Amino acid sequence: MRIGVLTSGGDCPGLNAVIRSVVHRGIADHEDEIVGIEDGFLGLIEGRSRRLTLEDVQGLLTRGGTILGSARVPPEKLRDAVTSRAAELAAALGIDALIAVGGEGTQTAAQLLWENGLPVVGVPKTIDNDIDGTDVTFGFDTAVHVATEAIDRLKTTAESHQRVMVVELMGRHTGWITLEAGMAGGAHGILIPEKPFDIEAVCQMIEERFARGKKFAIVAVAEGAHPAPGTMNYEQGATDAFGHRRFTGIGNRLSMELEHWLGKESRPVILGHTQRGGTPTALDRVLATRFGWHAVEAVHAGDYGQMVALRGTEIHRLPIAEAVARLKTVPEYRWREAEAVL
Repeated sequence: MRIGVLTSGGDCPGLNAVIRSVVHRGIADHEDEIVGIEDGFLGLIEGRSRRLTLEDVQGLLTRGGTILGSARVPPEKLRDAVTSRAAELAAALGIDALIAVGGEGTQTAAQLLWENGLPVVGVPKTIDNDIDGTDVTFGFDTAVHVATEAIDRLKTTAESHQRVMVVELMGRHTGWITLEAGMAGGAHGILIPEKPFDIEAVCQMIEERFARGKKFAIVAVAEGAHPAPGTMNYEQGATDAFGHRRFTGIGNRLSMELEHWLGKESRPVILGHTQRGGTPTALDRVLATRFGWHAVEAVHAGDYGQMVALRGTEIHRLPIAEAVARLKTVPEYRWREAEAVL
Protein backbone atom coordinates (compact mmCIF):
# COMPACT_ATOMS: atom_id res chain seq x y z
CA MET A 1 0.00 0.00 0.00
CA ARG A 2 0.97 3.63 -0.38
CA ILE A 3 0.18 5.33 2.94
CA GLY A 4 0.30 9.07 3.53
CA VAL A 5 1.05 10.55 6.94
CA LEU A 6 0.67 14.17 8.04
CA THR A 7 1.10 16.10 11.28
CA SER A 8 -1.20 19.02 11.94
CA GLY A 9 -1.81 21.62 14.64
CA GLY A 10 0.75 22.74 17.19
CA ASP A 11 4.03 20.87 17.40
CA CYS A 12 4.32 18.36 20.20
CA PRO A 13 6.97 16.09 21.72
CA GLY A 14 6.46 12.64 20.21
CA LEU A 15 5.31 13.59 16.72
CA ASN A 16 8.54 12.38 15.18
CA ALA A 17 8.27 9.15 17.15
CA VAL A 18 4.88 8.52 15.49
CA ILE A 19 6.32 9.19 12.04
CA ARG A 20 9.23 6.87 12.77
CA SER A 21 6.90 4.12 13.97
CA VAL A 22 4.63 4.41 10.92
CA VAL A 23 7.61 4.16 8.58
CA HIS A 24 9.15 1.20 10.41
CA ARG A 25 5.91 -0.76 10.70
CA GLY A 26 4.77 0.04 7.18
CA ILE A 27 8.02 -0.68 5.36
CA ALA A 28 9.61 -3.43 7.44
CA ASP A 29 6.49 -5.48 8.15
CA HIS A 30 4.07 -4.71 5.31
CA GLU A 31 6.35 -3.55 2.47
CA ASP A 32 4.33 -0.33 2.23
CA GLU A 33 5.47 2.91 0.69
CA ILE A 34 5.15 5.77 3.17
CA VAL A 35 4.54 9.28 1.89
CA GLY A 36 5.17 12.19 4.24
CA ILE A 37 2.82 15.10 3.53
CA GLU A 38 4.47 18.42 4.28
CA ASP A 39 2.95 21.11 6.49
CA GLY A 40 -0.17 19.22 7.46
CA PHE A 41 -3.42 19.85 5.61
CA LEU A 42 -1.84 22.73 3.73
CA GLY A 43 0.55 20.27 2.08
CA LEU A 44 -2.34 17.92 1.38
CA ILE A 45 -4.27 20.69 -0.37
CA GLU A 46 -1.22 21.88 -2.30
CA GLY A 47 0.02 18.39 -3.13
CA ARG A 48 3.40 18.67 -1.39
CA SER A 49 4.89 15.42 -0.16
CA ARG A 50 7.99 13.24 -0.13
CA ARG A 51 8.70 9.56 0.21
CA LEU A 52 9.97 8.49 3.64
CA THR A 53 12.51 5.69 3.97
CA LEU A 54 13.96 3.90 6.98
CA GLU A 55 17.05 6.09 6.64
CA ASP A 56 14.91 9.24 6.79
CA VAL A 57 13.64 8.40 10.27
CA GLN A 58 16.90 7.42 11.92
CA GLY A 59 17.40 9.31 15.19
CA LEU A 60 13.83 10.64 15.31
CA LEU A 61 12.77 8.92 18.52
CA THR A 62 14.35 11.55 20.76
CA ARG A 63 13.81 14.55 18.51
CA GLY A 64 11.07 17.06 19.29
CA GLY A 65 8.89 18.83 16.76
CA THR A 66 7.96 17.26 13.43
CA ILE A 67 10.16 16.72 10.38
CA LEU A 68 7.07 17.02 8.19
CA GLY A 69 6.16 20.48 9.47
CA SER A 70 2.77 21.86 10.36
CA ALA A 71 0.78 24.90 9.24
CA ARG A 72 -2.57 26.45 9.96
CA VAL A 73 -5.22 26.52 7.24
CA PRO A 74 -8.17 28.93 7.45
CA PRO A 75 -11.24 26.88 8.48
CA GLU A 76 -13.25 27.82 5.39
CA LYS A 77 -10.45 26.82 3.00
CA LEU A 78 -9.91 23.53 4.79
CA ARG A 79 -13.61 22.71 4.96
CA ASP A 80 -14.14 23.45 1.27
CA ALA A 81 -11.15 21.32 0.29
CA VAL A 82 -12.01 18.27 2.37
CA THR A 83 -15.71 18.25 1.55
CA SER A 84 -15.38 18.68 -2.22
CA ARG A 85 -11.94 17.35 -3.14
CA ALA A 86 -11.06 14.58 -0.67
CA ALA A 87 -10.71 11.78 -3.26
CA GLU A 88 -9.00 14.14 -5.68
CA LEU A 89 -6.42 15.15 -3.07
CA ALA A 90 -5.62 11.51 -2.35
CA ALA A 91 -5.34 10.70 -6.05
CA ALA A 92 -2.99 13.63 -6.64
CA LEU A 93 -0.59 12.23 -4.06
CA GLY A 94 -1.16 8.65 -5.16
CA ILE A 95 -2.02 7.44 -1.66
CA ASP A 96 -4.37 4.62 -0.72
CA ALA A 97 -4.92 5.84 2.84
CA LEU A 98 -3.98 8.68 5.17
CA ILE A 99 -2.81 8.68 8.78
CA ALA A 100 -3.63 12.07 10.32
CA VAL A 101 -1.75 12.94 13.51
CA GLY A 102 -3.16 15.87 15.45
CA GLY A 103 -5.55 17.24 18.03
CA GLU A 104 -9.26 17.87 18.07
CA GLY A 105 -9.24 20.17 15.02
CA THR A 106 -7.12 17.74 13.03
CA GLN A 107 -9.34 14.79 13.90
CA THR A 108 -12.46 16.77 13.00
CA ALA A 109 -10.95 17.47 9.56
CA ALA A 110 -9.93 13.80 9.29
CA GLN A 111 -13.53 12.79 9.92
CA LEU A 112 -14.67 15.08 7.11
CA LEU A 113 -12.11 13.56 4.77
CA TRP A 114 -13.35 10.08 5.65
CA GLU A 115 -16.97 11.07 5.11
CA ASN A 116 -16.03 12.43 1.69
CA GLY A 117 -14.18 9.43 0.36
CA LEU A 118 -10.60 9.48 1.65
CA PRO A 119 -9.65 6.45 3.80
CA VAL A 120 -8.32 7.94 7.06
CA VAL A 121 -7.02 6.71 10.40
CA GLY A 122 -6.51 9.23 13.21
CA VAL A 123 -3.75 9.47 15.79
CA PRO A 124 -4.54 11.81 18.73
CA LYS A 125 -1.98 14.44 19.64
CA THR A 126 -2.16 17.33 22.09
CA ILE A 127 -0.16 18.41 25.11
CA ASP A 128 -3.43 19.66 26.62
CA ASN A 129 -4.70 16.05 27.00
CA ASP A 130 -8.21 17.21 26.09
CA ILE A 131 -9.30 14.56 23.55
CA ASP A 132 -12.06 12.62 25.24
CA GLY A 133 -11.61 9.35 23.35
CA THR A 134 -8.21 8.47 24.83
CA ASP A 135 -7.02 8.25 28.42
CA VAL A 136 -3.96 10.30 27.58
CA THR A 137 -2.25 11.83 24.55
CA PHE A 138 1.47 11.82 23.85
CA GLY A 139 3.17 15.13 24.56
CA PHE A 140 1.19 15.65 27.75
CA ASP A 141 3.70 13.89 29.98
CA THR A 142 6.56 15.96 28.55
CA ALA A 143 4.64 19.20 29.06
CA VAL A 144 3.83 18.29 32.67
CA HIS A 145 7.47 17.36 33.29
CA VAL A 146 8.72 20.72 31.93
CA ALA A 147 6.14 22.66 33.93
CA THR A 148 6.87 20.73 37.13
CA GLU A 149 10.59 21.36 36.80
CA ALA A 150 9.90 25.07 36.33
CA ILE A 151 7.81 25.18 39.51
CA ASP A 152 10.53 23.30 41.40
CA ARG A 153 13.14 25.81 40.26
CA LEU A 154 10.99 28.84 41.02
CA LYS A 155 10.52 27.83 44.63
CA THR A 156 14.12 28.62 45.56
CA THR A 157 14.14 32.10 44.01
CA ALA A 158 10.66 32.86 45.39
CA GLU A 159 11.75 31.91 48.90
CA SER A 160 14.99 33.87 48.64
CA HIS A 161 13.11 37.07 47.82
CA GLN A 162 9.88 36.40 49.77
CA ARG A 163 7.88 36.65 46.57
CA VAL A 164 4.66 35.38 45.12
CA MET A 165 5.37 33.68 41.78
CA VAL A 166 2.53 33.26 39.27
CA VAL A 167 3.35 30.53 36.74
CA GLU A 168 1.19 30.62 33.61
CA LEU A 169 0.96 27.27 31.84
CA MET A 170 -0.64 26.16 28.59
CA GLY A 171 -4.28 25.10 28.62
CA ARG A 172 -6.80 27.15 26.68
CA HIS A 173 -9.96 25.30 27.60
CA THR A 174 -8.78 22.60 29.97
CA GLY A 175 -6.47 22.63 32.96
CA TRP A 176 -4.83 19.20 32.85
CA ILE A 177 -1.24 20.48 32.59
CA THR A 178 -1.74 23.03 35.35
CA LEU A 179 -3.53 20.53 37.60
CA GLU A 180 -0.90 17.81 37.37
CA ALA A 181 2.17 20.06 37.27
CA GLY A 182 0.76 22.08 40.16
CA MET A 183 0.20 18.96 42.22
CA ALA A 184 3.58 17.44 41.31
CA GLY A 185 5.42 20.69 42.00
CA GLY A 186 3.57 21.50 45.21
CA ALA A 187 2.06 24.77 43.99
CA HIS A 188 0.06 26.57 46.65
CA GLY A 189 -2.68 27.65 44.26
CA ILE A 190 -3.94 25.90 41.10
CA LEU A 191 -6.27 27.88 38.82
CA ILE A 192 -7.86 26.16 35.81
CA PRO A 193 -10.50 27.05 33.18
CA GLU A 194 -12.97 24.51 34.55
CA LYS A 195 -13.27 26.36 37.88
CA PRO A 196 -13.49 30.17 37.78
CA PHE A 197 -11.50 31.63 40.65
CA ASP A 198 -12.24 34.30 43.23
CA ILE A 199 -9.32 36.74 43.58
CA GLU A 200 -10.23 37.35 47.24
CA ALA A 201 -9.99 33.63 47.99
CA VAL A 202 -6.58 33.47 46.29
CA CYS A 203 -5.37 36.46 48.31
CA GLN A 204 -6.69 34.94 51.51
CA MET A 205 -4.88 31.67 50.83
CA ILE A 206 -1.58 33.50 50.33
CA GLU A 207 -2.06 35.72 53.38
CA GLU A 208 -2.77 32.69 55.56
CA ARG A 209 0.34 31.01 54.22
CA PHE A 210 2.55 33.98 55.10
CA ALA A 211 0.83 34.23 58.50
CA ARG A 212 2.05 30.69 59.22
CA GLY A 213 5.61 31.88 58.76
CA LYS A 214 6.08 30.81 55.14
CA LYS A 215 8.15 33.16 53.03
CA PHE A 216 6.82 32.58 49.52
CA ALA A 217 3.91 31.27 47.45
CA ILE A 218 3.59 29.67 44.01
CA VAL A 219 0.37 30.00 42.03
CA ALA A 220 0.00 27.83 38.90
CA VAL A 221 -2.56 29.20 36.45
CA ALA A 222 -3.70 27.86 33.07
CA GLU A 223 -3.72 30.39 30.24
CA GLY A 224 -7.47 29.91 29.86
CA ALA A 225 -8.27 30.35 33.56
CA HIS A 226 -10.60 33.23 34.34
CA PRO A 227 -12.10 34.91 37.40
CA ALA A 228 -15.65 34.31 38.55
CA PRO A 229 -18.02 37.07 37.41
CA GLY A 230 -17.67 40.22 39.49
CA THR A 231 -14.51 39.15 41.31
CA MET A 232 -11.78 40.66 39.10
CA ASN A 233 -11.75 42.88 36.04
CA TYR A 234 -10.40 40.68 33.24
CA GLU A 235 -11.48 40.20 29.64
CA GLN A 236 -10.38 37.42 27.33
CA GLY A 237 -9.31 38.42 23.83
CA ALA A 238 -11.21 38.12 20.58
CA THR A 239 -11.17 35.12 18.25
CA ASP A 240 -8.39 35.02 15.64
CA ALA A 241 -8.68 34.19 11.92
CA PHE A 242 -8.39 30.48 12.64
CA GLY A 243 -11.23 30.40 15.19
CA HIS A 244 -8.97 30.31 18.25
CA ARG A 245 -9.56 32.52 21.26
CA ARG A 246 -6.77 35.01 21.94
CA PHE A 247 -5.83 35.24 25.59
CA THR A 248 -4.74 38.53 27.07
CA GLY A 249 -2.30 37.22 29.67
CA ILE A 250 -3.93 35.96 32.85
CA GLY A 251 -0.50 35.38 34.43
CA ASN A 252 0.53 39.02 34.13
CA ARG A 253 -2.88 40.30 35.17
CA LEU A 254 -3.14 38.02 38.19
CA SER A 255 0.38 38.89 39.32
CA MET A 256 -0.44 42.62 39.23
CA GLU A 257 -3.65 42.07 41.19
CA LEU A 258 -1.93 40.00 43.86
CA GLU A 259 0.83 42.55 44.33
CA HIS A 260 -1.73 45.35 44.58
CA TRP A 261 -3.98 43.63 47.13
CA LEU A 262 -1.34 41.83 49.19
CA GLY A 263 1.36 44.47 49.18
CA LYS A 264 3.90 41.73 48.47
CA GLU A 265 6.27 41.46 45.53
CA SER A 266 4.73 39.26 42.83
CA ARG A 267 6.30 38.09 39.58
CA PRO A 268 4.71 36.36 36.57
CA VAL A 269 6.50 33.56 34.72
CA ILE A 270 5.06 32.59 31.32
CA LEU A 271 6.40 29.22 30.15
CA GLY A 272 4.61 29.36 26.80
CA HIS A 273 5.92 27.18 23.99
CA THR A 274 8.75 25.84 26.16
CA GLN A 275 6.24 23.22 27.32
CA ARG A 276 5.78 21.68 23.89
CA GLY A 277 9.33 21.82 22.59
CA GLY A 278 12.38 19.64 23.05
CA THR A 279 12.96 15.97 23.75
CA PRO A 280 9.92 13.84 24.65
CA THR A 281 9.89 11.84 27.87
CA ALA A 282 10.23 8.06 27.78
CA LEU A 283 6.49 7.69 28.40
CA ASP A 284 5.65 9.90 25.42
CA ARG A 285 8.13 8.09 23.16
CA VAL A 286 6.57 4.74 24.00
CA LEU A 287 2.98 5.94 23.59
CA ALA A 288 3.73 7.70 20.29
CA THR A 289 5.47 4.58 18.98
CA ARG A 290 2.51 2.39 19.95
CA PHE A 291 0.06 4.79 18.32
CA GLY A 292 2.04 4.76 15.05
CA TRP A 293 2.24 0.94 15.08
CA HIS A 294 -1.49 0.53 15.64
CA ALA A 295 -2.39 3.19 13.06
CA VAL A 296 -0.64 1.18 10.35
CA GLU A 297 -2.42 -1.97 11.54
CA ALA A 298 -5.76 -0.14 11.33
CA VAL A 299 -4.99 0.84 7.73
CA HIS A 300 -4.23 -2.75 6.77
CA ALA A 301 -7.38 -3.93 8.50
CA GLY A 302 -9.37 -1.42 6.45
CA ASP A 303 -10.64 0.08 9.68
CA TYR A 304 -11.02 3.64 8.39
CA GLY A 305 -12.76 6.52 10.07
CA GLN A 306 -11.24 5.28 13.31
CA MET A 307 -8.79 6.81 15.79
CA VAL A 308 -6.30 4.86 17.87
CA ALA A 309 -6.65 5.50 21.59
CA LEU A 310 -5.18 4.43 24.90
CA ARG A 311 -7.67 2.76 27.23
CA GLY A 312 -6.02 1.55 30.41
CA THR A 313 -2.83 -0.07 29.15
CA GLU A 314 -4.20 -1.23 25.77
CA ILE A 315 -4.50 0.53 22.43
CA HIS A 316 -8.03 0.45 21.03
CA ARG A 317 -9.81 1.95 18.03
CA LEU A 318 -12.92 4.07 18.17
CA PRO A 319 -14.80 6.19 15.63
CA ILE A 320 -13.16 9.57 15.13
CA ALA A 321 -16.57 11.24 15.38
CA GLU A 322 -17.03 9.75 18.84
CA ALA A 323 -13.54 10.74 19.95
CA VAL A 324 -14.05 14.45 19.15
CA ALA A 325 -17.66 14.77 20.24
CA ARG A 326 -16.58 16.75 23.30
CA LEU A 327 -13.49 18.03 25.05
CA LYS A 328 -12.11 16.08 27.98
CA THR A 329 -12.20 18.62 30.79
CA VAL A 330 -10.93 18.25 34.35
CA PRO A 331 -13.77 16.70 36.39
CA GLU A 332 -14.76 18.18 39.73
CA TYR A 333 -13.36 15.29 41.77
CA ARG A 334 -9.88 15.88 40.29
CA TRP A 335 -9.66 19.54 41.26
CA ARG A 336 -11.10 18.71 44.67
CA GLU A 337 -8.29 16.20 45.11
CA ALA A 338 -5.81 18.94 44.22
CA GLU A 339 -7.38 21.35 46.73
CA ALA A 340 -6.87 18.80 49.48
CA VAL A 341 -3.08 18.89 49.12
CA LEU A 342 -2.53 22.61 48.53
